[in-house]
Amino acid sequence: MEGVKHIPVLLQECLDGLNIKPDGVYLDGTLGLGGHSYEIASRLNAGHLICLDKDEFALRHASERLAPFADKITFVHSDFRKAAEVVKELGYTGVDGMLFDLGVSSPQLDDAARGFSYMQEAPLDMRMDRSAPLSAYDVVNIYPEEELARIFFEYGEEKFSRRIASAILRKREEKPLTTTAELVSVIRSAMPASALREKQHPAKRCFQAIRIEVNDELGAVRDMMNSAPDALVPGGRLCVISFHSLEDRIVKTAIQKRENGCTCPREAPVCICGFVKTLRSVSRKPITASLEELSSNPRARSAKLRIAERV
Repeated sequence: MEGVKHIPVLLQECLDGLNIKPDGVYLDGTLGLGGHSYEIASRLNAGHLICLDKDEFALRHASERLAPFADKITFVHSDFRKAAEVVKELGYTGVDGMLFDLGVSSPQLDDAARGFSYMQEAPLDMRMDRSAPLSAYDVVNIYPEEELARIFFEYGEEKFSRRIASAILRKREEKPLTTTAELVSVIRSAMPASALREKQHPAKRCFQAIRIEVNDELGAVRDMMNSAPDALVPGGRLCVISFHSLEDRIVKTAIQKRENGCTCPREAPVCICGFVKTLRSVSRKPITASLEELSSNPRARSAKLRIAERV
């Protein structure tokens, strides 16, 4: 897409992790601008790639970028939590690899109109799927004070969550908050001077929390990790890139449960709980960006890639 610079995170590590076969079937559950998909599709001969995204903007523009491989790709407007359902609906018995990049795409962050960024003034939106009913405006102006404080603390790890929630309630009693700039101003007003001197932008944690709530990101990751691995063929690979500890913890725990979920006592000579191992960790520790990648793509600094294989 002209004018948009897109650098796929951990690209080579994902390609290596997927162990791509030219005649295989693969799924990119978070298409974005198609950087990962482009490289996957370029490695396919008789194979096929399924591309999902719940953002119609992403689907429209990524399809232009991926036009050279149009005969190898099926585009689907869908939430990645439904990846396994999509595979079945398209008539496949399984896929050889799945990739999920859980980060917000660069265009979503950079397009002021989307309301994801605390650096640009925009309407309070933050919906990845613009047809979704819940927006950042609703969260900020309707949620009770205790609920606002909870999501700021749990999803944003914001230690001044109660002060900020209280400040939002006072402000919205005067009039609804409608823009990102108004929200940033209220957040700043609730924080002590010492916190405002931190290197990190004072609104970053709260904006992250609201975005997670609006898009039910953690619920989507849980649903995906509960169902997507079942759509892999034996030997198929699952690659998941997360960008904050809450997501990574869900991914890690879900893989461990499928790998080491036996509940039998240690002293039991054989398993009697009925546990069947369905995943094997390919990398015990998450893979992170190299110094070389970080120098050209600072947004990769918090990325963690976990890889598992269907057994």
